[in-house]
Amino acid sequence: MASEFLYFGDSQIWYNGKFMPSADARVHVLTHGLHYGSCVFEGERAYDGVVFKSRQHTERLHRSAEIMDFKIPYSVDELEAAKAEVLRLNGSGNKYVRAVAFRGGEKMMAVAAQQNPIHVAIATWTWPSMFDPAERMRGIRLDIADYRRPDPACAPTMAKAAGLYMICTISKHRAEKKGYSDALMFDWQGRVAECTGANIFFVQDGKLHTPIADCFLSGITRETVIEIAKKRGLEVVERRIMPEELSSFSECFITGSAAEVTPVREIGPYHYQPGRISEQLLADYMAGTGRA
Repeated sequence: MASEFLYFGDSQIWYNGKFMPSADARVHVLTHGLHYGSCVFEGERAYDGVVFKSRQHTERLHRSAEIMDFKIPYSVDELEAAKAEVLRLNGSGNKYVRAVAFRGGEKMMAVAAQQNPIHVAIATWTWPSMFDPAERMRGIRLDIADYRRPDPACAPTMAKAAGLYMICTISKHRAEKKGYSDALMFDWQGRVAECTGANIFFVQDGKLHTPIADCFLSGITRETVIEIAKKRGLEVVERRIMPEELSSFSECFITGSAAEVTPVREIGPYHYQPGRISEQLLADYMAGTGRA
């Protein structure tokens, strides 16, 4: 079960270079990002007021915008400063940070929208953990999604773009209605890919196995965990993983800014025992964020 979290309340939001109460940060209904999905975003964790891997997130936001054929009108340094100030204004503690950039609808409302300005916002809210911390090492349960991650020839899969999450929302809702925490998604060729908002790892004979990230994002948390594992002397194998292999792994866990490092005990009919490797990588990751 996911932990409860607070939305914006009386918090301050940075919107197009200005700070304002969240209630005043409004978007017109005729916004291109709403109608046509021309929107990119970042989900980040701040621990004690400091965003983990903050600059990497901001740089990825810029790359995502370039893939989506627009340019963010604020530099990485400007967004980093804005992010820090939003966190200061909204109080210390552990926060979730959302930076978002999207095409407005002020000049054109059609598929083509090259004349529309780009809007940028940064918001924070309290979200201690995506999953119940007391249950974390017990492991979460995953369904297997009906939808698949798209062929990179058919969608801008290397952008963290809002439209790519449409099938993720549907899949997560279906999983939650069946009592699962999330869902594992296959790729367009039927191979293991990722969860709806997190990457996935498996343990087999003391080695880590994770799908090749070529039709979905190699998350910043994923890359951090790979670095941690290699420092621990663990072999990390990035490869194609087929569904029929799911019964052969001993441990499984997911990674993401929201999920952090969360063990998995079940994927559909397959069962795992969260163990030493999952626990160690979780502890190392949390230590790296300052929350050990």
